[in-house]
Amino acid sequence: MNLANEIANSMTEKNHYSTLLNGPISASVQSILARCLLGEELSVDDACVLFATQGEEALAVLDTADKVREKRVGNTGTFVITRNINFTNVCYMGCRFCNFAKEKSDAEAEFLTVEQVADRAEEAWARGATEVCIQGGLHPDIGPDYYRDLIVAVKKRVPDIHIHAFSPFEIWYGCKKGRLEPEVFLTELKNLGLGSMPGTAAEILDTEVRKQLTKNKLTTEEWVRIIKAAHSVGVPTTSTIMYGHVDQPIHWANHLKLLRDIQKETGGFTEFVPLGFIHYETRLYQDNPDKVRPGPTRDEHFKMHAIARLMLQGHIDNIQASWVKMGPDVATKMLRSGANDLGGTLMNESISRAAGATHGQEVVPEDMVANIQAAGLNAVQRNTKYETVKTYCVEEKHPQTPTTNRIAILGVA
Repeated sequence: MNLANEIANSMTEKNHYSTLLNGPISASVQSILARCLLGEELSVDDACVLFATQGEEALAVLDTADKVREKRVGNTGTFVITRNINFTNVCYMGCRFCNFAKEKSDAEAEFLTVEQVADRAEEAWARGATEVCIQGGLHPDIGPDYYRDLIVAVKKRVPDIHIHAFSPFEIWYGCKKGRLEPEVFLTELKNLGLGSMPGTAAEILDTEVRKQLTKNKLTTEEWVRIIKAAHSVGVPTTSTIMYGHVDQPIHWANHLKLLRDIQKETGGFTEFVPLGFIHYETRLYQDNPDKVRPGPTRDEHFKMHAIARLMLQGHIDNIQASWVKMGPDVATKMLRSGANDLGGTLMNESISRAAGATHGQEVVPEDMVANIQAAGLNAVQRNTKYETVKTYCVEEKHPQTPTTNRIAILGVA
């Protein structure tokens, strides 16, 4: 099959794309997309070419990502019923992109006891959650046993719930408090009931960018060290990126390559979650509005999910669209642009809201199912490890036409 036919077969509206392939799509982009359809590995330079596409070429990238998504994971969209438990908002790390952190003396400062965390986990289980995601600030009063005690309290109260907890920054902090190597600390947590870790605190895995965001308090090398330590002791993690601030496509492409390289070595990533920068209430943006972008554009959201699918295929095959960052409507459209998962129902979410996000704290399972089916995919409730919990059947599906929506989204006539 020749290149034009291979790409055309991945498009929903063949007449529209037969016109495209006779002109607007350059030979270099056609070559890259053809290799994606064959499952070949993309380079950083290839990814940068795709991030630079505009108009009809960008549409071809999204449609190719949709085709690769179908090849890799089928026509299924997934979600998990979870509760976010942010046990403290007190943190002195001073990350400039974050508006979540408070000082101990602040009237809004919060530090939950382990029993209060267990209470919230028990409430989540009663509402059908299979997972609790537990994270918090780096409170100065956290002792060497606090993270262990949290897991023990939750498991004692709700033995069967999956504990997805503690970012690499929190593990770094726990190791510092307990004077332990990451492998030792993580093994202890796993033995107590830690099921997996969120791969947050990654931001952009580039030293110069991290200096502007966090003064490089958790270096790229330290993040990678802790992630690899988790994988080595059998604790899987997610992987993330935070984009749309002082970063550029070359940083995104290098970040994706680094995640792919780690996955080749460890196989420990369960998914990749792009997280758009929420700028409204952050010092990073307010202090430098002429230098810091106000979050990603819609075009960048779509390209990030699509190019992640193409660059990570065969290595990290679950690409999550964050409705908290983008809103449920845009996240749903990502399901036909490379993503296959809508993340969690959450029940509570504090970090994005503190930065000014406007998309609320909870989407109920029925909404998740409706959004997935609106994208023309079969809806499946999953657990943290992407194992099926429940499959939702519909008598009749009315798949949306992705191309029509993308033309409106990207402003292509």
